[in-house]
Amino acid sequence: MKTAVDQKIIDWEAAHAATRAAVERAEAMGVRINVAVVDRGGNLVSFLRMPGAFIHSIDLAIDKAYTAASFGFPTKAWMGAVGHDDGMKFGFSAQPRLIVFGGGLPIRVAGESEWIGGIGVSGASESEDEEIALAGLKAVGLGA
Repeated sequence: MKTAVDQKIIDWEAAHAATRAAVERAEAMGVRINVAVVDRGGNLVSFLRMPGAFIHSIDLAIDKAYTAASFGFPTKAWMGAVGHDDGMKFGFSAQPRLIVFGGGLPIRVAGESEWIGGIGVSGASESEDEEIALAGLKAVGLGA
C-alpha cells in the first residue's frame, strides 16, 4: 500500500521573483496592487503589497491565488466551468475564499499538465490584474 505521493510545489525563490515581477509590471502600468503566490496546498509562499494599494485587496489577492491553486484553472473561468447549474454556482460561491472573477492563475511548469500553485493579483481592473499575474509567471519561466 502506498502511503505517500511526491508532489511538486513552487519554490520560494521563484515565488518571490514572480511577485516582484508582477509589482514591477503594475508599476509600469501605473496601478497599485497586492500580489500573492501560494503553493499547490494553498499555503502562502510570497506576498507583496504596493504602497497605496487597496487594503481589502490583500485578502482578495491571496484568495485568488488560493482559488487558482485549488482548481487548477484561472479564476475568471470559474463561473463558465460550472455552466448553468445554479446549485453549483450558489453552493460554491458561498464557500469562503472562493473568487470567481479574474486575477488568479494556476502556476504550471512548462510542458506539464499538473499545476504547482497559484498567483493572485488584486487592486486594478480584472483584466489588468490577470495581465499582471501573467507577467509575474512569465518572468520566472512559468505558465498558467
